[in-house]
Amino acid sequence: MVWGWVAVCFFTLQVGLALAEISSAYPTSGGLYWWAARLSTRRYAPVASWFSGWFNLIGQFAVTAGIDYGLALMIAAVISIGQHGEWVPTAGATTGIHIAICVSHGVANSLGPGVMRRINSFSTWWQVICPLVTIITILACAPSHQTGTFVFSHFNNNSGWESTGYVVLCGLLQAQFTLTGYDSSAHMSEETKNAEISGPVGMVMAIVVSAVMGFIFIVGFLFCIQDLDATIATSTNFPVMQIIVDSVGEKGGIVLMVMMILACWFCGFASVTANSRMIYAFSRDGAMPGSKYWHKVNKKMQTPVNAVWLSVFVASILGLPSLGNETAFSAITSVATIGLYLSYAIPIAAKIINRKAFRPGPLHLGRFSEVIGGIALIWISFITVLFVLPPEYPITAVNMNYACLAVGLVIIGAGGKI
Repeated sequence: MVWGWVAVCFFTLQVGLALAEISSAYPTSGGLYWWAARLSTRRYAPVASWFSGWFNLIGQFAVTAGIDYGLALMIAAVISIGQHGEWVPTAGATTGIHIAICVSHGVANSLGPGVMRRINSFSTWWQVICPLVTIITILACAPSHQTGTFVFSHFNNNSGWESTGYVVLCGLLQAQFTLTGYDSSAHMSEETKNAEISGPVGMVMAIVVSAVMGFIFIVGFLFCIQDLDATIATSTNFPVMQIIVDSVGEKGGIVLMVMMILACWFCGFASVTANSRMIYAFSRDGAMPGSKYWHKVNKKMQTPVNAVWLSVFVASILGLPSLGNETAFSAITSVATIGLYLSYAIPIAAKIINRKAFRPGPLHLGRFSEVIGGIALIWISFITVLFVLPPEYPITAVNMNYACLAVGLVIIGAGGKI
């Protein structure tokens, strides 16, 4: 887990740098699909823009759903611990919580830029303070600690697959899913001062800060595992909760989990914000069914409210498959990761192929531009194939990874509209 995180962070930074360079040259809320059109030749610009936009849109829908469903799992785990294990989370209860969380994000995103600005300001500090407080507390209070050998070299395989390499690679999914959405800075460009600088800086810093804090978080939690088997088999369905409770007790665990829940709520809030701005920009260019409804801006709230609630509705619907499929959450994260990274790949590839079309902005990579862009494209190609593969064996209709079906439908559906 530790070294998988490090590897994913390194390659994600290459993708982020490649996108940041483009963002500095072309700051616009359309972001990826606009860049794809601008950097492609006249013949291929419509196709590149269309697919980049749709992959990004579907990826953002899935990211919002993934964040909010993960948050629902956390809340359900806290309730279970608060009831001393007498209540065990069911798929129906978790899905209901997921929908309620989506609605709360819709309400918060409909209150106008003033409220949203204050939420984002508080979120910035909370996202740093919360992980540090949590890690310091559990490390200080844990009855015992694992050895460095366990943390940095222990390998555990509960997937059913015998290939160690394959299992390691499948384990990269959650890390890669965590490092998505940094293109949000681009989607907010038209609402940002000095966007040609603040946008790309925001992209890169989002990856760097997440990489550092994530490493600290992962290592800290691994050191505090008391019983690995019991942690994996926890009745809360959320092993992180079990680690916290084993370290600080039920009451302390609930306090720390509430802090983490608030931090994750802020992530979901930001995801809906970015998703709604993408819907607004994409529909403004007439690229979505019902475009005339989605790019309307509420004059009182100065917010694309219709776009906000479309984002909420789709994210809520994407949580429903979890009622009957135990790997649905994994499929959602796969779709989110693949969709977003394919949308990242198209403008990067267009910039490399059609070099003369690119005019660097204030921040650029200079002679390293093509090398970093090439590494980014190789990595995206690799994870696109990897994350549609089945994570568990034997493969059944219940545990099958349906991300391949979802991605295929996007390609066929979007392709049929060209």
